[in-house]
Amino acid sequence: MRTIREILSVTTLFNASTVWPFTITPSSLHLHTAQTKSSRNMFTGIVEEMGSVVSLVERDDLTLWDGSVGSGTELVVAADVVLEGAYLGCSISVSGVCLTATMLDEPGKFTVGLSPETLRLTHLGRLQTGDAVNLERASEIGGRNSGHFVQGHIDGMGDIIDRWIDGDSLFIKVKVSPEVIKYIVPKGFVAIDGTSLTVCEVDPGEGWFTFMLVEYTQKKIVIPAKPVGAPVNIEVDVLGKYAESALANITPRIAALEAQVKDLEQKLMEK
Repeated sequence: MRTIREILSVTTLFNASTVWPFTITPSSLHLHTAQTKSSRNMFTGIVEEMGSVVSLVERDDLTLWDGSVGSGTELVVAADVVLEGAYLGCSISVSGVCLTATMLDEPGKFTVGLSPETLRLTHLGRLQTGDAVNLERASEIGGRNSGHFVQGHIDGMGDIIDRWIDGDSLFIKVKVSPEVIKYIVPKGFVAIDGTSLTVCEVDPGEGWFTFMLVEYTQKKIVIPAKPVGAPVNIEVDVLGKYAESALANITPRIAALEAQVKDLEQKLMEK
């Protein structure tokens, strides 16, 4: 009867179309793109260039949707590559955070707004003039992806707690919260400050993981310049969240099915 349970469980899993949400379509994702101008929707974690912070200011003269005036935080970044093909409303990843370009008036610069949620979950609010940031334009779904699916939706921050050299590679150890570490697995993907990286070691009990940067990558991103104690933006692999959601939905069904099978076994034994 154990084989029957296994077969029924697998059948239940793949017959429940609402439980296995791995079909990715533009309409099913939370996106910030203008579909009329571009089909670019997500990021790859392959940083295109390092930009430089021009300013981070709190403004109290922003016009809101209803015509009233409100306050908010604006970040201005100097860039080059990511401005190619840029337009108002396009998405640009700034150190891993998907942000909307609100101004493109000055050559070589773009402006984005930072919401209170962004300021709470990321380290962008700590940026100062002259700081370097990782930049990437949104990529087209279905196009070449040398990294992994990165949404630009930060799950939390981590702190660098150690770093060391091994040959020409730089190893970095990061401490994260229990809510984040549960999604990080050895040899899995993780986006650090918007960079797609492979996890090396994980210690769920102590809440840390390590990753390694090869010599080429070290020169293309901001992470190597960060000392021990510096914060980094973390986005876990979204497939891990989908798997957790799927299991959360099917576990009660499997439990109910096993209870029915057990009841059937008991009835057969009584005959």
